Amino acid sequence: MSDAEKAAEQQTFILEELSKKNDEMSSLTQSQVEELRKENRDREIAFSASLMLSNSGDIGPFTTEITLTYRNVFTNIGNAYNPVTGIFTAPLKGAYVFKFSVYAHGSQANPSTASIMKNGQQVVKAYAHQAQGALNSSKGVVLLLEVGDVVYVRLWPNSRIQDNGNNHNTFTGYILLPVLMRKNVLV
Repeated sequence: MSDAEKAAEQQTFILEELSKKNDEMSSLTQSQVEELRKENRDREIAFSASLMLSNSGDIGPFTTEITLTYRNVFTNIGNAYNPVTGIFTAPLKGAYVFKFSVYAHGSQANPSTASIMKNGQQVVKAYAHQAQGALNSSKGVVLLLEVGDVVYVRLWPNSRIQDNGNNHNTFTGYILLPVLMRKNVLV
């Protein structure tokens, strides 16, 4: 074999090896992409809901605090929000954003007051009170939650809110930053 033929044969061999490595990297990259997609799907957590499915009306006043159940669910990615109980249960450790609003028609006797609660403890409170006209207030907070922590909204005693098809009273939450552990390494 001549030197030119040997060089051509080596180049062909090298090209075949590079092609094999490229195929391996492509398939490896595809599997990595699929793994990342799966991990991200597992970390997709978001919900948003309003109080009433239909009709309109007042909620409250009650003599004790009540947990508000936001039954008109717009989004519930990850199914961490329960529209029957009104409770969000954290499926992952991480930083979560929660927002809620209260709306009512003014009342001399009854303010509109509600709080975001984390594991039974008040975190933030929205309050509005005036004798007449529409009133509203809203709050938001970022909370670090552990798996199984619960977050919900409580209507205060003697408070009243009102909702209708305009969805004035809402409760929203989503994961901002998941905190994952892999083999004792924080990700």
